[in-house]
Amino acid sequence: MLNRLTRWLQAPPEAKASRVQRAIALYVAGRAVWTPRDYAALSREGFQKNAVVHRAVRLVSEAAAALPLVLKSGGRELSAHPLLSLFARPNAREGGQRFLENLYGHLMVSGNAYVEAVSLDGAPHELHCLRPDRMRVVPDADGWPAAYEYAVGMQTIRFAIRDDETLAPILHLTLFHPVDDHYGLSPMEAAATALDIHNAAGAWNKALLDNAARPSGALVVGGTTLTDAQFDRLEGELEANYQGAGNAGRPLLLEGGLDWRPLSLSPKDMDFVEAKVAAAREIALAFGVPPLLLGLPGDSTHANYAEANRAFYRQTVIPLVKRTADSLAHWLAPAYGEALQLEPDLDAIEALADERESLWRRVSAASFLSDDEKREVVGYGRVAARKGR
Repeated sequence: MLNRLTRWLQAPPEAKASRVQRAIALYVAGRAVWTPRDYAALSREGFQKNAVVHRAVRLVSEAAAALPLVLKSGGRELSAHPLLSLFARPNAREGGQRFLENLYGHLMVSGNAYVEAVSLDGAPHELHCLRPDRMRVVPDADGWPAAYEYAVGMQTIRFAIRDDETLAPILHLTLFHPVDDHYGLSPMEAAATALDIHNAAGAWNKALLDNAARPSGALVVGGTTLTDAQFDRLEGELEANYQGAGNAGRPLLLEGGLDWRPLSLSPKDMDFVEAKVAAAREIALAFGVPPLLLGLPGDSTHANYAEANRAFYRQTVIPLVKRTADSLAHWLAPAYGEALQLEPDLDAIEALADERESLWRRVSAASFLSDDEKREVVGYGRVAARKGR
């Protein structure tokens, strides 16, 4: 059986298809592949409870959504097109920037984002972001996605993918995952250990404040043993009268030979403060956000805020927007019957204004370049192409 399977996998394909994909089909056996992570837990413990994660996700998604997109056809920029109108108002509830914020937010938290296209007469009429935790991929016999199933409560909606359709009903965007064939990897998963450390350090500090904002101590009984009733009464008095921030500094009244011995923190125990800062920087690293932009102390990577902002756009925001815009254009362009490209307008990034000014100054001084060549270097089309000749 093993030899026959090996010969079958090594046989040349009869049609234009991936030979490896058939092995993936055997692995998944045509069943629905559930996301291997708990999206609700990542959202709850990360985005909802951790200030560093919350700000990092908001910073990336808002910066990426605010970057204008330029629509081109044949190298010529289009100022008016149905696709531009669709992105300006994707649906009745959301504007274009709010829609893109949700899209990038899902990518940052889950590593996956799903967009549903509502078509009217074969053309996309509305776009909707769908929650990743409610969606699952249903592969076909070849291992490729054959359908997407969206579950809300007891109801499941199936979006079948047919080859004869001009526009697929679902666009699935993913971040790179090295060991998953269908789902993307969330930056929060890569920073899961740092996230747990940061949350645990915060919980420890909160517990310390609840206990009069000082380390624990020990009540030592000299020469006698407390009965159960005496022990319970003493414990109740300590909890009621001496614990909590409101009782901080209150004198402790002792009787019956009791002695209070405070337990101080050693320098090793105090390392939790440094551990929390290191964990916060690790979370920022996973999301591609310079720690300086998150207000984290101890950053020596960037000379100043402006340099950190430029690095943030160059290394995180622009690559993310380029990949997403390319996927959206590839998905929607067939419905309009023309080759379309979506690109971010880098001239609109204020953080890169100094770089653009330097580029324009160098290009303008290059006397060996023609006007059309200078326009192409700075990202504009030739004059003849712009006029449609």
